[in-house]
Amino acid sequence: MDAQRRKERAALLSVFSNTTLVVLKLIVGLWIGSVAVVSEAIHSGVDLAAAVIALFSVKTSSLPADGKHPFGHGKIENISGTVEALLIFVAAGWIIWESVAKILAPLPMETAGWGVAVMLISAVVNVFVARMLFTVGTETDSVALIADGWHLRTDVYTSAGVMAGLAVIWAGESLFPAVELHWLDPVAAIGVALLIIKAAWDLTRQSTGGLMDETLPPEEEEEIRRRICSLRPDIHGYHQLRTRKAGHFRFVEVHIQVDGQMTVARAHRLNQDLVRRIKERFPAATVTVHTEPCDGRCAEKCLAGCLLNEEERNRIRQEVP
Repeated sequence: MDAQRRKERAALLSVFSNTTLVVLKLIVGLWIGSVAVVSEAIHSGVDLAAAVIALFSVKTSSLPADGKHPFGHGKIENISGTVEALLIFVAAGWIIWESVAKILAPLPMETAGWGVAVMLISAVVNVFVARMLFTVGTETDSVALIADGWHLRTDVYTSAGVMAGLAVIWAGESLFPAVELHWLDPVAAIGVALLIIKAAWDLTRQSTGGLMDETLPPEEEEEIRRRICSLRPDIHGYHQLRTRKAGHFRFVEVHIQVDGQMTVARAHRLNQDLVRRIKERFPAATVTVHTEPCDGRCAEKCLAGCLLNEEERNRIRQEVP
């Protein structure tokens, strides 16, 4: 419950900070006539939508399994990440459209210094909020919070880019009044849009991977294999290791082979020991173990996970009728 409260508080902070930045950027952007600042307001609006979705998903994904959802609600975090990515693509398209229109029909900008100030505030706020989201998201294994953190980290970079462009315009108005520099504003906005599209693409790949039941990362599967092998010689071998992830929940299935003369009670204890060892590393995992007798005659599917040497296999073949 402590982890769940931390996730919800982090999501609430993201909602609050993004709401404040949307209002601030929109007011300043419309006041000074900066398409780059308005585009950043739209970007923060997308971040706000993402934060609301993340808040909903972290609340929903923690619900226990029920009759209609026997595997839990973890995939809601992957769904939310996909929706967030689609919102980012839409926002980026709008920014590019407006920026091209302003390049073709440029308009003068007033008091660019206010734009520099609001971009600086946005960058500083998002640095701290994104760091908190990454920390809590990593510690609680929340796809939604990590996705929200990437939103805000992207916003830091884009805010810095817009701030630099506005600073050049602001300085140019004083130092080189005859030089036309207002084209930098829509160009900076297009740069913002391209960075947003890159973030959206990365987020789409990450989120849809969970929806498509991709295997766990190689390092996590290797850790599971090490824990299976740690129970040798009771476990003679294993095969059909299958893994997937839904939100912060992991699912592990594996077939293990044991001595055919092992009692049911001992085989059950062995299963429970293996489940316990895997859950020590992945506490939110659901582990399913299927036990089979080993006759020493390794079928093709068993060869990769066989934990016996040739002498042990020969001995078992002789013992099995």
